[in-house]
Amino acid sequence: MSAVPQPTISLPTPNLNSIPNPTTLLKTLSSSHSLAHFKQVHAHILRSTHSPSHSLILKLFSSPSLPYSLSIFYHLPHPLPFLSTPFLRHLSRSSKPEFAFFVYQRLRNEGIPIDRFAFPPLLKAASRVGWLAEGKEIHGFGFKSGFHSDPFVQTGLMVMYVGCGRLPEARLVFDKMSYRDIVAWRIMIDGYVFQFLKKMKEARVEPNGVTFVGVLYACSHAGLVEDGRKIFASMINEHNITPKHEHYGCMVDLLGRANLLREAVEIVETMPFAPNVVIWGSLMSACQIHGETELGEFTAKRVLELEPDHDGALVLLSNIYAKERKWQNVGDLRQLMKERGISKERGCSRIELNNEVHEFLVADRNHKQAYEIYEKLNEVVSRLKLDGYAPNTGCVLVDLEEEEKREVVLWHSEKLALCYGLINGAKDSCIRIVKNLRVCEDCHTFLKLVLKVYRREIIVRDRTRFHHYRDGVCSCRDYW
Repeated sequence: MSAVPQPTISLPTPNLNSIPNPTTLLKTLSSSHSLAHFKQVHAHILRSTHSPSHSLILKLFSSPSLPYSLSIFYHLPHPLPFLSTPFLRHLSRSSKPEFAFFVYQRLRNEGIPIDRFAFPPLLKAASRVGWLAEGKEIHGFGFKSGFHSDPFVQTGLMVMYVGCGRLPEARLVFDKMSYRDIVAWRIMIDGYVFQFLKKMKEARVEPNGVTFVGVLYACSHAGLVEDGRKIFASMINEHNITPKHEHYGCMVDLLGRANLLREAVEIVETMPFAPNVVIWGSLMSACQIHGETELGEFTAKRVLELEPDHDGALVLLSNIYAKERKWQNVGDLRQLMKERGISKERGCSRIELNNEVHEFLVADRNHKQAYEIYEKLNEVVSRLKLDGYAPNTGCVLVDLEEEEKREVVLWHSEKLALCYGLINGAKDSCIRIVKNLRVCEDCHTFLKLVLKVYRREIIVRDRTRFHHYRDGVCSCRDYW
């Protein structure tokens, strides 16, 4: 692995009148996406006589500038696993997944412990950039560390080998697993999709446009960016298939989900025909996920030009403004929606127990067991906080004080349904929940921690896919 240059930090001079407390600093970062604000808060921390909280350090890692985040990590005196592992996870999902190896190299060089939860993001990063040699090095280190039979590490290895086009090695890992859960099977299915595409070619069975829609869709939902690029190119260059709207739509969705928005925009701009509502909508959804306000506004306008009564465009644009804390814009949009009779769909989760379906809305207190459910929720939150859980208030898209946001995010409908299941379901039973909207980041993290602490299998069906939480991981591999 090549040597990593030591990052440097240029610290600004604080311009606040008084030294704020850690809660104020954390609130400042939670409500800002400005690199200048992150640098200012970091300067305060370095000049303070008190050690920063772990929550504050983790928040600094989410700086808008990945090189700056990496610099912060390099200047930590002793980054323990509960700091380095979340940072690795963040980097593996970013537009620069290769930065995860810089973190790994420092941990190895300084003999800092690497826990089993660090291996999946490292292997995912290797998969995304196609670094087979680095992936194999991590495989060897995991073996020496005694993690070779750990399900977290095994599934990570399969992701890496499939992503690097080495299906036989992925199959070897799969065959050696003592228990193959839904995640393991799905990884192999994704891998075999590409192998069978190759076998079709060898058998001289020519795939058609519909075949490629299915394969590109699989790439998009599995986060296989490089594979998607290669398959799209081969469709044109090797199979002489002219891409249609649906093929370009899959590519825009693939790149948008991976936070490669500039490349997604290039595809939209260079298409041989005008993009339709579906393509603009895919790009707009990616803008909401990744907090790209300016591009989100642009795409929303394109959607509304094509379909002036498109409810989803106004709702998504409102969510984008809310993520950026542009409350005046949110208010103006909501007034427009009210005038047009458009309302945002409320989050609703359903759970079935004993042949009876129970429905929960956000902050719902109408259920006959509401008191017990909220008591259970408080108990669960207290236990999860001991394991590092902190409510992600960035998921709250309304203008409230930080404390109110913490309450609101804890009252999401799937959390209430989950607590009902914990109270009334058998201790070894699987909790199954159906939600009408996409599961937010906070609920996704919350459910994984419940799985870990309470050792309960959980299946959630949201608007786009199944989330099967088992053996410490989710079947979506944190990519949804």
